[in-house]
Amino acid sequence: MVCALGAAVCFGTATVLQAVAARQAGPGGGGEAALLLRALRQWRYLAGLALDGLGFLFQIAALRSLPIYAVGAALAASLAVTAVVAARLLRVRLSGTEWGAVGVVCAGLAMLGLASGPEGARAGSDVLRWVMLAVAVGLLLLAFAGGRLSGRSRGLVLGLGAGFGFGVVEVSVRLIDSLAPGTLLTNPAAYALVIGGGAAFMLLTSAVQRGSVTTATAGMVVGETIGPAAIGVVWLGDRTREGMAWLAVLGFLVAVAGALALARFGETPVEEPAAEGAGVG
Repeated sequence: MVCALGAAVCFGTATVLQAVAARQAGPGGGGEAALLLRALRQWRYLAGLALDGLGFLFQIAALRSLPIYAVGAALAASLAVTAVVAARLLRVRLSGTEWGAVGVVCAGLAMLGLASGPEGARAGSDVLRWVMLAVAVGLLLLAFAGGRLSGRSRGLVLGLGAGFGFGVVEVSVRLIDSLAPGTLLTNPAAYALVIGGGAAFMLLTSAVQRGSVTTATAGMVVGETIGPAAIGVVWLGDRTREGMAWLAVLGFLVAVAGALALARFGETPVEEPAAEGAGVG
């Protein structure tokens, strides 16, 4: 759980940096891949990627010892970290209700920590590995077509897609049972992890640059928690401690609800750079 919370701290801080960089990259042209390349020229985006890399290592360690539902809820709680970091670094004031939501997230994670059992013993089938790869490829296609989407549902679609991509990463980590090069190269889950993670970053970058970031962030939280948690329980054998299933369910729902209440903090950094720039000019 310490590793899962460490990942949440890294991802939550990276969100602030990447949201600023994505907006500063400008609309430009060339589609979603070009947008990602422009964002990569921003030092804040690169710093965010470094934190994402560190968070991913923490995430892998957590997924090797905790059920997916516990890790997923902890990662959703990165929005609470985003809110706190935005309050400290960008001088954004949190209302009493918002501080209460941060407390709700912490309470939910505490309940999950108490109720979580060890990770499931099932290795996962080859069918599930190929399904993860197919989903990852579909999300990559959605990422390349993201710039053509329009309307009020755009942010939600891209956010859900990003969440599903991160969910593919969570599940794929559990489906990789050997790091031997020969075995790794023939495991569809390894390709699903890389493709799903890349698609998720493209979708999230597009969402925070052009769409309603609050809506996209809420969609991402839903996509990266509910689906992977269900797969962990149904197909990978994730369980709770004896007699504490009710506490795990309650903690999961409380943590995700608190994260959704803080979804607007995906949008916090957008206005700050503009305001600062206007003051200097």
